[in-house]
Amino acid sequence: MKNESILVVGGAGYIGSHMVKDLLDAGHDVITLDDLSTGHRDLLPGGTFVEGDLGDKEILNRLFSSHNISAVMHFAAFSIVGESVENPLKYYRNNLAATTALLSAMIQHRVKRFIFSSTAAVYGEPMEIPITENHPCNPTNPYGATKIAVERMLYDCDSSYGFKYISLRYFNASGADESGTIGERHTQETHLIPLVLKVATGERENISILGTDYPTPDGTCIRDYIHVSDLTQAHLLALKSLLSGGESAVYNLGNNHGYSVREVVELAKKVTGKNIPVLEADRRPGDPAKLIASSEKIKTSLGWKPKYENLETIIETAWVWHQKEAANSNMS
Repeated sequence: MKNESILVVGGAGYIGSHMVKDLLDAGHDVITLDDLSTGHRDLLPGGTFVEGDLGDKEILNRLFSSHNISAVMHFAAFSIVGESVENPLKYYRNNLAATTALLSAMIQHRVKRFIFSSTAAVYGEPMEIPITENHPCNPTNPYGATKIAVERMLYDCDSSYGFKYISLRYFNASGADESGTIGERHTQETHLIPLVLKVATGERENISILGTDYPTPDGTCIRDYIHVSDLTQAHLLALKSLLSGGESAVYNLGNNHGYSVREVVELAKKVTGKNIPVLEADRRPGDPAKLIASSEKIKTSLGWKPKYENLETIIETAWVWHQKEAANSNMS
């Protein structure tokens, strides 16, 4: 599997940059396509970089013509649930229409292996916990709707073109590479762990808990957190499967364990040794009370073994990164 050329779309983002690093470490040639609308050029650890839109047919044709690409990994979706509700067409344009252009270019150039970043948001309000891949998909927001639409498109592409794909439905991606050289950086931060840690670094005054009246032991939402490096290792296993002639598949990626918002805040206090003031606020529309994954399928099928199952360890890796980010922003 060494020295395959892999196109990583959205490789300058949070998960994408970790993927590029792990692909390079595994000996692959990596080409990153990113329009830098939410990604950061300085997070890229190497490989070839092309600035452009994943739906730009001219750029796609040039990339597939000039590189012998074995597989494509897609991390270039917009992913903020609230924004998708306010501006659904932005999400359908990028997440669905531009992805259609990417798949069309792949079929045209006979590149038929694709690994897709999907999401637990495809399930909507869970009917059972933990959630398995057989759970009905009824997304409650446009973000989740665009992801399941792409999954259905991939299924049809397999049926019609012999196109092989693996779709990975993430739960809450978190943490940072152990090296401390890359981590989570969003211009518009909506993820709980970075927001909590920004209070600890002094970049924010407090953290808002959105909803304290959920039917959970402490009244706050429960989520399943998975370390970003465990995600990327799952992608490497998916790549290995497809390159060796494996069939299309859909897998959940989570830790099979849930933590409430209050528990996350308490663990962050413990890791950082800092006081983290909390404000209680109203629920966000469309937030399920509890989301916990069953990841047994990928463990059984591909032999995936998460390394960071303890949330305290996940927060520790994120803390190293966020302290460094805060120091850098103070210097600039």
